[in-house]
Amino acid sequence: MGQTAYDAGVARLLASYRAIPTGATVRLAKKTSNLFRARPKNTAPGLDVSGLGKVVSVDAAARTADVGGVCTYEDLVDATLPYGLAPLVVPQLKTITLGGAVTGLGIESTSFRSGLPHESLLEVDILTGSGEIVTARPDGDYADLFDGFPNSYGTLGYSTRLRIELEPVLPYVALRHVRFHDLKTLETTMDTIVAERSYDGIAVDYLDGVVFTSDEAYLTLGVQTAEEGPVSDYTGSEIFYRSIQHDGDTPKTDRLTIRDYLWRWDTDWFWCSRAFGAQNPTIRRFWPKKYRRSSFYWKLIGLDQKYDIGDRLEKRKGNPPRERVVQDVEVPIEKTADFALWFLKEIPIEPLWLCPLRLRESGGYSAHDPSADVGPRAWPLYPLEPHRTYVNIGFWSSVPKVDGEREGAANRLIEEKVSEQGGHKSLYSDAFYDKEEFDVLYGGEVYSALKKKYDPNSRLLDLYSKAVQRK
Repeated sequence: MGQTAYDAGVARLLASYRAIPTGATVRLAKKTSNLFRARPKNTAPGLDVSGLGKVVSVDAAARTADVGGVCTYEDLVDATLPYGLAPLVVPQLKTITLGGAVTGLGIESTSFRSGLPHESLLEVDILTGSGEIVTARPDGDYADLFDGFPNSYGTLGYSTRLRIELEPVLPYVALRHVRFHDLKTLETTMDTIVAERSYDGIAVDYLDGVVFTSDEAYLTLGVQTAEEGPVSDYTGSEIFYRSIQHDGDTPKTDRLTIRDYLWRWDTDWFWCSRAFGAQNPTIRRFWPKKYRRSSFYWKLIGLDQKYDIGDRLEKRKGNPPRERVVQDVEVPIEKTADFALWFLKEIPIEPLWLCPLRLRESGGYSAHDPSADVGPRAWPLYPLEPHRTYVNIGFWSSVPKVDGEREGAANRLIEEKVSEQGGHKSLYSDAFYDKEEFDVLYGGEVYSALKKKYDPNSRLLDLYSKAVQRK
């Protein structure tokens, strides 16, 4: 994009902010979203972020990139891979934006070694609620905003430019899909891999897993390689998550280009494309390839939410309406098997995605010396314990509603279980916490102080109003 184009984009953004009437809700005017929370229609004009959707520059020598706040990871990866570089964590879906992954969290199969996307952030320009743009770094005048920005979901401000670290990558990823017949063995094996960064004598650069049933689950282990050879393609008739499954105890192997590996989940939105019939071989044959991507499935979800299509079809079949259960939760790794077994029994949704994570060991770097390792940095709005492994468990489907049950009954049950096990859940979807518990889990007094400092006139919604009350 270049600095000149970026500067012009910032000017348009500021002009659009000043044009929003006092008292009107401030929101981004962007075409894509990966939020699953229903929100009321906003009649005020949105923030013009049209000039902030590209990579500003890549510094291959320093292994950094300056990126517009609403640049998608698809565009970011396309800009960095020609240099043999990639972001340290690349969330699974192409239209997730870098700004969104920082202010709303993100995760992927490098998170066991590289933490979460905001942990490779070096500095960020933020349009605060007070209408000024500040540059926040790990130290300096705005270090408190730098720490509090992750998981603030646009309630403290919006990123206009982010500078992130990059890491070298090789052209291919070799995969091993290791089957487990019980979840406790999977749990202990995953814990060992996180500690040793290897399995059966082979390095592990990428690590995630899938639970199909209590006695069929897999860990997928990836290692970067430059070795030439045949590669698989899961953008056509073959489906990635089905390729994982196999009989027997010998790991199944596979190879993908680095780009196809990073987007292996996007073609079918993990397994959610089956809800639209896109995994039916007959339908898939005629489904245009350009529409086999998460952003298109999200548009179908949007239509369903707008016109209540799913519940109307269920009613015609004589079935009750359904409750959406679309969540990512983090539990301590030693609780993984316990939570998954409870979930499979109480919330009949499958498969489940597993992704281990740890706060990045060098996450407490100094802005003046990013290579200095001063230990994990605390992130108060999503407080995870340093030196502790968690597992993200993702599940995305729906369950039948039961007459007489409270709103969001299944989601509330999950929230209670996650809290009982010392975990957290992401806030991109429905949440039902009361205010007191929410404050304990998501920053409380620290967040309130930041809100008063950087949005003194409450131009932006607060986090509880946005995440729970769906305002």
